[in-house]
Amino acid sequence: MTLEKANELIAMHVSFGSGYNRHATRMILGEIMRDFGQAAVDQLIRDYDLTGKWDFKEGVFYETPFKK
Repeated sequence: MTLEKANELIAMHVSFGSGYNRHATRMILGEIMRDFGQAAVDQLIRDYDLTGKWDFKEGVFYETPFKK
C-alpha cells in the first residue's frame, strides 16, 4: 500500500466514523507500519486526529494480519 492510498482510505473511514471504520483504520495503520515504519503511522495519526476520534496513540506498534 502506498502512503497516498492510505491517506485516501483513512480519510474515507474518518468521514464515516463508526466502530467498524475504526477497525479498518487500525488495519491500514498496520500495513503502513509494516511497509513504512512508525514515523509514517504517527504522522497519519496526527494528520487525521485519530487520537481524538478513536483513541489511537502515537508510538504504538500496529500490526496487520496480512503478510507481505
